[in-house]
Amino acid sequence: MANEYDYDVLVIGAGPGGYVAAIRAAQLGLRTACAESRETLGGTCLNVGCIPSKALLHASELYAEATGGHLAKFGVEIQGATLNLDQMHAEKAKAVGELTGGIEYLFKKNKVTWLKGKAAFKDHTTVTIGDQTVTARDIVIATGSSVTPLPGVEIDQKIIVDSTGALALPKVPEHLVVIGGGVIGLELGSVWKRLGAKVTVVEYVDQILPGFDGEVRKESAKLFKKQGFELMTSTKVTGVAVDGTAATISIEPAAGGEGTTLTADAVLVAIGRKPNIDGLNLEAAGVKLTERGQVGIDHDFRTNVDGIWAIGDVAPGLMLAHKAEDEGVAVAENIAGQTGIVNHDVIPSVVYTMPEIAGVGLSEEAAKAKGEIKVGKFPFAANSRAKTNRDTDGFVKVIADAKSDRVLGVWIISSLAGTMIAQAAQAMEFGATSEDIAYTCHAHPTHAEALKEAAMAVQGKPIHI
Repeated sequence: MANEYDYDVLVIGAGPGGYVAAIRAAQLGLRTACAESRETLGGTCLNVGCIPSKALLHASELYAEATGGHLAKFGVEIQGATLNLDQMHAEKAKAVGELTGGIEYLFKKNKVTWLKGKAAFKDHTTVTIGDQTVTARDIVIATGSSVTPLPGVEIDQKIIVDSTGALALPKVPEHLVVIGGGVIGLELGSVWKRLGAKVTVVEYVDQILPGFDGEVRKESAKLFKKQGFELMTSTKVTGVAVDGTAATISIEPAAGGEGTTLTADAVLVAIGRKPNIDGLNLEAAGVKLTERGQVGIDHDFRTNVDGIWAIGDVAPGLMLAHKAEDEGVAVAENIAGQTGIVNHDVIPSVVYTMPEIAGVGLSEEAAKAKGEIKVGKFPFAANSRAKTNRDTDGFVKVIADAKSDRVLGVWIISSLAGTMIAQAAQAMEFGATSEDIAYTCHAHPTHAEALKEAAMAVQGKPIHI
C-alpha cells in the first residue's frame, strides 16, 4: 500500500551524496525525507571541507600574488598590502552560508522533508531521528566520513587541530606542523604557508600524496619544496605534547631509529578519514560492514539487507564529494526502478594547491602491472599560454594501452589541472584512445593544448617538444 511507510525513501545524511540522492529521489516522484543532525545542510563538504578550504586557498593565493612580487612582473605594483585574516574568514563563511542555504532551498523546491536530528536504526525499516521515529521502504546510508584520529594525540582545536580547526585558526601560526602528506594536509598547509607560516609536513611513507602516480608525486614534492615547505617523509610521529601555547612533536624514522622532536605553535592532524557509522545502530538493521569498517555494498549500492543502500564515504571507494554525488543520483534511480550506474574506474582526483595536481584512471605503476603501456608527456614550459602567463610548472601525462591505444590514465600538474582533468575523464568514459585526443582540435592558446600534445607524444608525434 502507498502509505504503508511514512516515506518511500529516507536518506540518512545531507552531505553531497545524501542531499543529491534525496533531491533526485523526489524528482522521480518518491516521498522523500533526509535526516541531518547539523544545523545546516551540505555535510562536511560544504560546511567544513571542500568549500571553506577552497575559499581560503583562493584568498591566500590572492594574498601571495599581491605580496610575493608575481604581479610586478606584469607591471602591477602593489605597495603595503596587508593581511586581514578576520575578513578572509568572513568571506569564507559567507560562501558557506550561501551554498548551504541553497541546498535548503532545493529541498523545499523539490519537496524533500528535512528531519533534523541524529539518526539510528531500530530495525531494517524504522529509524529514530532525535525524538521522532519514522519508517521508510528504502533507506540510504550517506553519513560520510570524519577525521581519522592519531592514537595518543588529542585534538583540542586550539594547538592541535584537525581539518575543521585548521580552517578557523584565529592567527597565522609561526610554525605549523602537518601530520600527513595527503591532499588535506597539503591544501591546508598551502593556505597557511602563503599567509606567512613556516610549514613542516611529516609523512609516514616515502613520498607525499599516497595513491597518486609516482612521477607526479616526485614532481609535486619538488614544487612544494621550492615553495618553502619542509617535507619529512618516511617519518613517524610518536607523540605530541602541549605546554601552554607550544607543542612538541616527537618523531622517528618510520623504519626505526633514533627519535627527535619538532616544536610548533600549531599542529594539524591529517592522516586520513574514516566512515561515520558510530551511533547508527547498524546491528539492529542487520547491516554488515567490510573488513575496513565501511558499509558493504554491491554494484548497485545495495547492502546485504533488502531496502537498505549506502553511498559516498561510508561505503567502499574513493572518499570524494563528486563520487558521492554521482552515487546519489545512481542510487535514487536504482530505487525508482531505473538503471543508475557509476563508473568507478573514471573518477578524477584533484589537489587544489598551486599548481593543482589532478589524475584520473590508473597511475603508470598500476597500468604497468596490468600489461604493456605507452606513455606520453608534455611540459607546460613548452605551452604557449603557460609561458605567456609565467605559469610553467608541471606537465601532462597520458598513459595508454600499448595494443589498443585506449587511454588508461591521465595525470596533470598545472594551475588549471582541476578543470583540465574533466576532458580526460570524459574521453576515458567514452573509451577514447590517445589518438582520439591527439587529433581533437584544441583552442589556441590554452593550457589544454598540453593534453593534446601529451597524447601526440604517446603516438610518437609531439610537435612542440
